[in-house]
Amino acid sequence: MDVPSGFRQSSGKKKKASKSQNRPQLFEDTSVNPSSGFQQTDAYYPPQHHDPMAMQGGGYGMPQNQFPGQQYMNDPMANMAVQYGTSLAGQGKEMMNKNLEKYVSASKIKYYFAVDTAYVGKKLALLTFPFTHSDWSIRYNEDEPIAPRYDHNAPDLYIPVMAFVTYILTAGFVLGTQDRFTPEQLGIQASSALVWIIIEVLAMTLSLYVMNMNTELKYLDTLAYCGYKYVGMIMSLLAGLLLKNNGYYSVLLWYSLCIVFFLIRTLRVKILPHQHDGFTSGSKRSLYLILTISVVQPLMMWWLTSHIMFQTKK
Repeated sequence: MDVPSGFRQSSGKKKKASKSQNRPQLFEDTSVNPSSGFQQTDAYYPPQHHDPMAMQGGGYGMPQNQFPGQQYMNDPMANMAVQYGTSLAGQGKEMMNKNLEKYVSASKIKYYFAVDTAYVGKKLALLTFPFTHSDWSIRYNEDEPIAPRYDHNAPDLYIPVMAFVTYILTAGFVLGTQDRFTPEQLGIQASSALVWIIIEVLAMTLSLYVMNMNTELKYLDTLAYCGYKYVGMIMSLLAGLLLKNNGYYSVLLWYSLCIVFFLIRTLRVKILPHQHDGFTSGSKRSLYLILTISVVQPLMMWWLTSHIMFQTKK
């Protein structure tokens, strides 16, 4: 029996609905009908803790826009410790600067390097031939010696320092011509020469102190006068390189006489006491000291150049 189309269509919908109701649910529906009178939220929120440090957005225990560890800097005890350490370091630096300025003043060192080309030329000529020089006095300006560039009798450290470096290089060159050069030789020559000049300066300073002499000689003056011998040592090595033994001994003997004469005339102005009552015992001690210092310089010149010039036989 034929069923009307309307009835057939409704029955199909019912079948589909029944099929959909028979399907198992994957998740349990926990929602409640709004008509029941209350609504349940979908998520659980923990209780809020009103932490002012966390609410500022900088993370737990850290305020916003602050670097790590800044909270310790805000501690009064930490600030007090930092201030105390800064003040202590400043006091130590000031004390060190005072002591350093007392013994190694920058202004004093600058004085010994206040030279020019004219001064260097005159000083080298004076060290090479001092016998015709008559005026050995040092000029002063308001109880202070004038700069070396204005007085070629004043001691300087420019020539000794440059001569020391040149001596090391010349020694290395001479050793190279004898096939005895090694990189260690430069260090050996530099260290030995440095040690000997320190011993000389300490011996002179100690002698002046023990003998209790009235002198205007400073330790930097002593260093300058002991360093002038390197000029003769350089010339001796170069002469020995060109003229062999005869040239070495001839130039060494000449510069030995020059340095002895130069130091005797120069140190007399610095060491001898200004007395007008004749040749006193203090003048004798000063003269002996001057002669000792002057005679030691040629011996040091020979000692520091002979082992370079002549190869020792093993």
